Amino acid sequence: MSPPLTKPTTTSSIFFPSKPPPPLCTFLLLTVLCFIGFFYTLHHSQNPKTTLQHTATLFLSYSSNSTISSYLHSLTLHPHLAGTKPSLDTVNYVFSHFKNLKLETHKKEYQVLLSYPIKSSLSAHFSNGSVVDFNMSEFLDLAESDKIVSPYHAYSPSGTVHAKVVFVNYGREVDYNALGALGVNVSGCVVLVRKGEGLSRGGVVKIAESKGALAVLLYAEDGRVSGGVERGTVMRGVGDPLSPGWAGVEGGERLGLEDSEVLERFPKIPSLPLSFGNADVILGSLGGRTVPPEWRDSGGRSRVLRTGPGPAKVNFTYQGEKKVVTIHNVFAVIRGSEEPDRYVILGNHRDAWTYGAVDPNSGTAALLDIARRYARLMQKGWNPRRTIILGSWDAEEFGMVGSTEWVEQNLVNLGAKAVAYLNVDCAVQGPGFFASATPQLDNLLIEVTKKVKDPEAEGATVYEKWAARNQVNAIQRLGGVDSDFAPFLQHAGIPSIDIYYGRDFPVYHTAFDSYGWMKKYADPLFHRHVAVAGIWGLLALHLADESILPFDYISYVEQLQGHTGVLGKLLDRNVSLHPLVTSIQELASAAKEVEYEVKQLREQERRGDFIDLKLRALNDRLMLAERGFLDVEGLQGRQWFKHLIYGPPSNYESKLDFFPGIADALSQSTSKSQQNRQAAVQHEIWRVGRAIERAASALKGNLT
Repeated sequence: MSPPLTKPTTTSSIFFPSKPPPPLCTFLLLTVLCFIGFFYTLHHSQNPKTTLQHTATLFLSYSSNSTISSYLHSLTLHPHLAGTKPSLDTVNYVFSHFKNLKLETHKKEYQVLLSYPIKSSLSAHFSNGSVVDFNMSEFLDLAESDKIVSPYHAYSPSGTVHAKVVFVNYGREVDYNALGALGVNVSGCVVLVRKGEGLSRGGVVKIAESKGALAVLLYAEDGRVSGGVERGTVMRGVGDPLSPGWAGVEGGERLGLEDSEVLERFPKIPSLPLSFGNADVILGSLGGRTVPPEWRDSGGRSRVLRTGPGPAKVNFTYQGEKKVVTIHNVFAVIRGSEEPDRYVILGNHRDAWTYGAVDPNSGTAALLDIARRYARLMQKGWNPRRTIILGSWDAEEFGMVGSTEWVEQNLVNLGAKAVAYLNVDCAVQGPGFFASATPQLDNLLIEVTKKVKDPEAEGATVYEKWAARNQVNAIQRLGGVDSDFAPFLQHAGIPSIDIYYGRDFPVYHTAFDSYGWMKKYADPLFHRHVAVAGIWGLLALHLADESILPFDYISYVEQLQGHTGVLGKLLDRNVSLHPLVTSIQELASAAKEVEYEVKQLREQERRGDFIDLKLRALNDRLMLAERGFLDVEGLQGRQWFKHLIYGPPSNYESKLDFFPGIADALSQSTSKSQQNRQAAVQHEIWRVGRAIERAASALKGNLT
């Protein structure tokens, strides 16, 4: 029991002094108040835009193509596959770079399940009795071959198959239907597939498995140029398969390898990547029916003539292992001076299948250069308003593993404090600037590209060249699972951007993705690297330093209206779009209110009024609105994906690359009755409508 309250005997002397303070105390108090007033006035009389413009100008002036080139050269001296001993060299290189710049630096390790090859072989046995044993690796000197992991598909099961081959074009459902019309059955055969048409490796294997195939051989036609063999993963989903939805930390919970949830992530039939040359030999040996005309290679580069099966057979063997290894994410942190608990995150993965000059270390080199430039700005007295985090992810190639584990471990803090995530994977693949973003960041992206010199057109900006190619109005969205933006946007609801130069390159995931190839073909003078680093770094500066976050939700409204228009053309007349239309109108109203509020606060800011609390409240609403698009139940059958506007549809042939839940309902309900089909689609429309209402409510900031 607490003691009774008694009146303090010293109250009057503490709170109500009976005599005035000494003159010295009065003088000191007034002096302190004057200093506080002076520094407050000085701080708030500075025009934030002018200060940011000066910082941005300095940042761009610190660019150095030779410096970025040297970073890339060092990063690509040897292969650095995640979870292997050589990969530690790049971990230490990035960590030391950040540390030497005197940035706050740390590493975060996770224990995750990765997959590696032990041995593989393939031979063709022809009807005339001859045998060809295929070389399954690229044609490199022996010393180099020993350093490079042999071509394989991560998470493929081990297996040995002796069977006839059937060519199945891209391995889509429509391709198997075409074979069925010709009377060709792939059951009990090995299928030969050429990569393309948007179907992932895992998707290729999953469909082949459903058709009764025993194994898959997958080749890329780009390999005809390089002679390379494209490695990759065939795991379904993202992140560590043993810790789905939570981080794979040491001593934490792990599912068993035989757990049904784990087994669902892996194919049941083995697969291997194949060089274009080896695939061409097999194609030339096939008999059977003539391929459909649209399957033929119009360029005459390969012998796509007949479908098989056989008569030749292949002996296919793959032996691999799955094991728990340690991966390493590396971070540099620049603490914000005014809002240290608000985070602007720049991320790039560091691991590579081989040397990784394009994928991903062109991006890593750009990230290291941004760190160098930020460090120079700090030497000049700059500190960002908000905290900037530079993240170097591990094991992306296996399924965005490093970034996913970090997001899952920090989900609550990221949900409450992350402003935006800015991703660069392959910074430079070739010519042409490309960008993807959540729509509220479109205008910021456009404005930043107006400030950076174009690397391909003398005297022009990136924006001018971009606009000339009619690409500005074609900013892509982030519905795919293509890189490390996936966990940030599709699981955590953080506004995101992904930028790069060039689209597709012939040495993708091969042993020829080297510094020499980059210097000879993709970016000889490293000017494209400089441009990407400039855009990437400026995006972060604006998001970290602008007093009002540069988010435009009117752009989001316009994009949602466009999405709804496309969806309407695919629906039955009995399905109503009313829930979407009304919720988008609600978001439009909130966005217009915010636009007016921003104008008012800008004017008050120019007058020097004290508006810090108002700014904080507005920025939080701008930041949190994207979280409204998340649904706690996630997508049906794929609950990890929470975002109902942008996420991967389950059917690669979906005509929608937005509203993934609606896309799934449209694709998966074909076998249902008309009434059930309409009900499933309508339910998903209601879910999206409620998500948009949540975003509108977050933007308004008021309770109902």
